[in-house]
Amino acid sequence: MKIKINKTTCIIIAIIGLFFSTSCGNKKADSVKEEEKTEKKEGDHTGEHEDEIALTLEQYKAVQIETGTIEMRNLNAVVKANGYTSVPPQNNANASSLMGGVIQDIYVLEGTYVTKGKVLASIKNLEIIEIQEEYKTSIASIEYLELEYQRQKSLTDENVNAKKIFQEVKSKLAMERARAQSAKSKLDALHVGTNSNGGTFPVLSPINGYVGKIFINKGAYAEVGKPLFEVVDNTQMHLDLNVYEKDLFKIKEGQTVDVVLTNQNNKSIKATIFGINKSFSNESKTVAVHSRINSNDVKGLIAGMYVSANINVVNVYVKAVPKEAVVKEGEKYYIFIEEGEEERVIEEEGPHEHNDKDAHKHTDDGKVEKKEKVIAFKPVEVVPGTTDLGYTEISVIGELPANAKVVIKGAFYLLSTKVGGGEHVH
Repeated sequence: MKIKINKTTCIIIAIIGLFFSTSCGNKKADSVKEEEKTEKKEGDHTGEHEDEIALTLEQYKAVQIETGTIEMRNLNAVVKANGYTSVPPQNNANASSLMGGVIQDIYVLEGTYVTKGKVLASIKNLEIIEIQEEYKTSIASIEYLELEYQRQKSLTDENVNAKKIFQEVKSKLAMERARAQSAKSKLDALHVGTNSNGGTFPVLSPINGYVGKIFINKGAYAEVGKPLFEVVDNTQMHLDLNVYEKDLFKIKEGQTVDVVLTNQNNKSIKATIFGINKSFSNESKTVAVHSRINSNDVKGLIAGMYVSANINVVNVYVKAVPKEAVVKEGEKYYIFIEEGEEERVIEEEGPHEHNDKDAHKHTDDGKVEKKEKVIAFKPVEVVPGTTDLGYTEISVIGELPANAKVVIKGAFYLLSTKVGGGEHVH
């Protein structure tokens, strides 16, 4: 059968086709808009605070976040050296005895602070009594001989007696005076008086300082010249640093030294070079460089502590933070800045039992929203430089607020939260 289509029919068909095309297009546009709304709704939480990590107060305490500031440190143009804390010979003394004897009493313990002349112990030796008797005998003889000397002198002047008798008396008087002086000097050296005290004499501290070691026990025999106590004055503590021959020409008196006490939780102290040895210390071809520790850093130090040091040969300071503060994500490095405490809405997985309808709201995907105080942290990109003595040089990309609080402990946890997710905070 043959259908005849005229011009009017063609126009009607075209209009109908255009209607269906427009209708489908509108439906497709509406579908796209609906998807965009859905995506926007799902992405609402990554808007204003997209780059931030927020911890609840409980999380903050659990992680034990610590903050600090960006410091200016000399990490460039340095000579590295190792060494030990030390004290000058005049500040390290041994207390010993000029006479042997049995230890009667010990009056101090190791670690006790003592002043010069403080009695550390007492020693008993009966020879003390003999010296005292010798002194008293000599004094008595001197008194008699002085009278006899005056009498013989008068007789000699009057030519009554021969001069020989006068000379004999004069000689005896001189000998007794010498004997008395000798006994008195011995007693003074032993810090003992001329009267009998049972044959004991004290051991005194030769300097101000702390009793480092005690080498004796009560009842033991103290030998002459053998150390009984060690007393150390730590107020003049300095460093003995070993510098290799190749770096020696860079070292000068007056240069500052940044020091880390390696075995003391990396405590940092400062010192100043005051002396350089003119001979090698040992076969390793190192020269001892002496540095005086700043008075504010001396407290708590003892001789023999191992140290790592940077001798600042050029005073160029850079921005630096503790190396634990710098973390890496991919090819980029970050530090975290604490932005303070605020109240935000937090999503948690449902179901969630609650009574307060205003404090908790259910979202379309079954999660529960609630308000809670959080502490916010923001990652800041940096370019790291030299790392030394526990600090890393940084160049900040962008600007930081004045006195920014940098996370110096817990930065790795914040990074893992940023990368791996966790509670979603907005």
